[in-house]
Amino acid sequence: MSYANSAFSALADPTRRRVFERLALGPAAVVDLAQGLPVSRPAVSQHLKILKEAGLVSDRPEGTRRVYQIDPKGLGAMRAWLDQFWAVALDAYAAEVERQENLTQDAP
Repeated sequence: MSYANSAFSALADPTRRRVFERLALGPAAVVDLAQGLPVSRPAVSQHLKILKEAGLVSDRPEGTRRVYQIDPKGLGAMRAWLDQFWAVALDAYAAEVERQENLTQDAP
């Protein structure tokens, strides 16, 4: 499975998306990420494990705990996948603008 597939699959879960969104604010430990979520700290740890396996987060030891942060490489894989559609959309938009301009110029 590609990084993009793994990443989208990991983010399909609403709790994992919330954890990921919290990490967008900056690195955090499990205890901080679990605050206010309707799941236990061990559940948050499991969600982080899935996000890490998908390449979306990385972690580092800090004292007796692990601090998690978004891994830009995982986001890059998702963006690369999405960019292929963005280019097609932009090309279609440019063609439509040109078509509309031609219609306006041809009108009496």
